[in-house]
Amino acid sequence: MTDEPETLHLTDPRAMRALAHPTRLRLLGELRVRGPQTVGMLSEVVDEAVGSVSYHLGKLAEHGFVREAPELARNRRERWWRAAHARTNWEPIEALGDPERKAASDLLRRAVLDRYVDRLRAYLDAEATLDPEWVRGTASSDSWLHLTSDELVELRTDLEALAARWQARSDPDRPDARTVTLIYHTFRDPR
Repeated sequence: MTDEPETLHLTDPRAMRALAHPTRLRLLGELRVRGPQTVGMLSEVVDEAVGSVSYHLGKLAEHGFVREAPELARNRRERWWRAAHARTNWEPIEALGDPERKAASDLLRRAVLDRYVDRLRAYLDAEATLDPEWVRGTASSDSWLHLTSDELVELRTDLEALAARWQARSDPDRPDARTVTLIYHTFRDPR
């Protein structure tokens, strides 16, 4: 798989562990979805103290996930932050031979999964308040497939291409466009 220029490919276990913190995952996600923001703005969105948000942004910056956006500041005291990349990825297979990297990868994957569950729960809590036009496109499903390992890789490639196609079509400036979450997982059943 080739990294796109807007993708940060993680290999450092320290960076994986740093990102595995729930608040850091939320902050990075908010910067990716909403664009550059100040510490105060982020504090309100994630419901964390300003000092806590500053600390977590510092940790994210230390590992290259976010960077300051000084050109947006109106004065020297105001600090704006932006996501450094549109996406972050890592390859579980690359960690198999390195116990430290495997543990960090697993920790990050579990933290991301928890974030996915939180986001789905928030949607379910709000669904009754949404315009039915938005609810009609909602989907949840799973499929049991019988594939070879090569076919599983092919499925992954197809899913990534589908997501990339829709990402390219995505435009937050369209008047009727709203943020939509696409989550998918493919894996061999361990049984």
